[in-house]
Amino acid sequence: MENLEIESTKYTPHIKLDAESGTIELSGKSYPENTFEFYKSFMEWVETYFNDPQPLTTVNFSIIYFNSSSSKLFFDFFDLLEEYNEASEIIINWIYDEENESAKEAGEDFIEDFEMLTINLIEK
Repeated sequence: MENLEIESTKYTPHIKLDAESGTIELSGKSYPENTFEFYKSFMEWVETYFNDPQPLTTVNFSIIYFNSSSSKLFFDFFDLLEEYNEASEIIINWIYDEENESAKEAGEDFIEDFEMLTINLIEK
């Protein structure tokens, strides 16, 4: 399976998907004009990856700002991870800046919504 890397822009995050290491990384800001179109290749890659995942999958999630449509997409992403939670041990590192209270609260909300996932809040 090929890896996928999407460079960040002013409105979109840096995305790095590495099948060999089982690492999914998102960092930066997320408020693309068409969220679902932007993340289409990302979601397709994730679904394909979980057909034959690594024993451990690590998701490093360091989004400093996201809009409501990105929030919906992230909810769908975590929902997908929850579906595949038995195919691979999934650890999500929700990384936020100590001064970004809203990012921390968003991580806490995802922890409440997805009790079957291991989500670590990590202050940087």
